[in-house]
Amino acid sequence: MTPYTAPDARPAAQHRPGVRDGSSWRVPVALVVLSFVPVVAGSLRLLEVAGGPQVLPANPRVDAVPAPVVVHIVAAAVYALLGAFQFSARLRRRRPNWHRRTGRVLVGAGLVVAGSGLWMTLFYTGAPGGDLLWAVRLLVGSALAASIVLGFAAIRRRDIAAHRAWMVRAYALAVGAGTQVLTQGIGEALFGTSDLSTALSISSGWVINAAVAEWAIRRPAARRARGALGARGRAGLAGSR
Repeated sequence: MTPYTAPDARPAAQHRPGVRDGSSWRVPVALVVLSFVPVVAGSLRLLEVAGGPQVLPANPRVDAVPAPVVVHIVAAAVYALLGAFQFSARLRRRRPNWHRRTGRVLVGAGLVVAGSGLWMTLFYTGAPGGDLLWAVRLLVGSALAASIVLGFAAIRRRDIAAHRAWMVRAYALAVGAGTQVLTQGIGEALFGTSDLSTALSISSGWVINAAVAEWAIRRPAARRARGALGARGRAGLAGSR
């Protein structure tokens, strides 16, 4: 006999097997750490623009037209730090309204990051890295904007998987500066500061982030496929007994 269930009874919150709530914070914390150096450097640049002491190397392009840099730094800090907590499964599960409201803010901030980055690439002349890095910056800025637009369009049509994939790609490109702290430092130590080595070391930061993003996007699907194969195998063994 099936036990009686009250009409207004609700099932208890379900957790994904093998996932602990505590582990849900590891990725956001790691992303905040990754963004720490670029956010600090950007804050120091803002202090300089506001008339504070000169701490970072002088940049005549920024001194001549500081507004795009200010907009880019502020939007990038919001996108990197606030966006990191969108990767907490626990927060998304327990506060879905917060996730949606924050997501709208991040769409705007991310588009500002992409737009200001493209503006600086097009109108700040003489930047290190030469034509190769100039072309890569245009490609990355355009890909960032496109990923955000596609991710927003996906959630509007309730395609959560596509929304997640495009937003992961967008975030990975946006926080490339964190990885570039490592890749550019290694590149300069090994190959110097020529335009070619600068272009390759900075570009490799975006390549690494993009590769990690694609791995993160595809990993749940692979895990589900392995689980389905395992379930069919167990069912086959049970049927053969």
